[in-house]
Amino acid sequence: MKRIILSGGGTGGHIYPAVAVAEALKRAWGDEVELLFVGAEGRMEMEKVPALGYRIEGLPVAGLQRALTKKNIKNNLLVPFKVVASVRRAKRIIREFKADAVVGFGGYASAPILWAAQRLGVPTLIQEQNSYAGLTNKILSKRAKRICVAYDKMERFFPAERITLTGNPLRGRFSADGNNREEALAHYSFTTDMPVVLVVGGSLGTRTLNEMMKSWILSLNGEASVQVIWQTGKYYEKEMQAFLKEHPTRNIWQGAFIERMDYAYAAADVVLSRSGACTVSELCLVAKPTIFVPSPNVAEDHQTKNAMALVEKDAAAMVHDSEAVVRGMHEAVALAKDKARCEALRHNIAKLAIADSAERVVREIEKLITK
Repeated sequence: MKRIILSGGGTGGHIYPAVAVAEALKRAWGDEVELLFVGAEGRMEMEKVPALGYRIEGLPVAGLQRALTKKNIKNNLLVPFKVVASVRRAKRIIREFKADAVVGFGGYASAPILWAAQRLGVPTLIQEQNSYAGLTNKILSKRAKRICVAYDKMERFFPAERITLTGNPLRGRFSADGNNREEALAHYSFTTDMPVVLVVGGSLGTRTLNEMMKSWILSLNGEASVQVIWQTGKYYEKEMQAFLKEHPTRNIWQGAFIERMDYAYAAADVVLSRSGACTVSELCLVAKPTIFVPSPNVAEDHQTKNAMALVEKDAAAMVHDSEAVVRGMHEAVALAKDKARCEALRHNIAKLAIADSAERVVREIEKLITK
């Protein structure tokens, strides 16, 4: 029996790659593997992971808050004590579970569980999702046996001899075949004679992209020259519904969520999106001409670095967040109507796709526990 601890949390971008690897481990080893997730108490993984059928243990770890409110200052003073308590609990979890390996995908809990494992002599693997490694992973990589990455040139941050290019593990199936395009267009009540732009800002939504859509709609005369799938996110749903009701515009589908992302990708000729690590990986797999609008509200500006890793290979375009309200949709519409440019971007982004990322990570885990 192989016993593997997986830790990733705080956001879906850390949780779902860990779950994708868990699913791949089960496919590869069946009943011969026992899995345990470790997350941070009070974070979303403590609900999401059990809902998917996996056992999870929580650590009391918390991160420093940048906004200097009285509440945050008080919480920040407690962080060192929570870190010490988390490492102590992590060591107990590792011993009791008798872990053969610990795999970290990022998030608050990954640091103490990896740190504890390394001090106990349990082999560790880091899965770095972004093109620019964070400080915590750079520190932990000094004792990690393997580092799985999604971008090339990561030897800037990690020991080159321990790096393996695996891509970012994704749940679900993403494909560039486009076989269901007509079905997808029908799903949105779209026609085949106009290009489609997909505007997607994540499940919660993105203020910049929503304000961009409002500005663009106000520049029209009630009818768009392209068809648009506009995902608003749940935070902005009512506000954007009210706006579109006041300014009805033909050829626009609007919704808080996109239940069938396979349809959205199949229908889209151009995607306008944030550049989180997993989103970038999805877009490589579906091979869509993309304009990234990186979020400026992330640590170390890693979304800009993710986007630039593709822009430098002529595999995507980019508009800065500060310019997106004015420029974003106008550039997306122009791109959607430029078939030659779309084909070049489609060709180049497809070359970056890695379809078997989870399986590649599993192979690296197997190397850890068979040495």
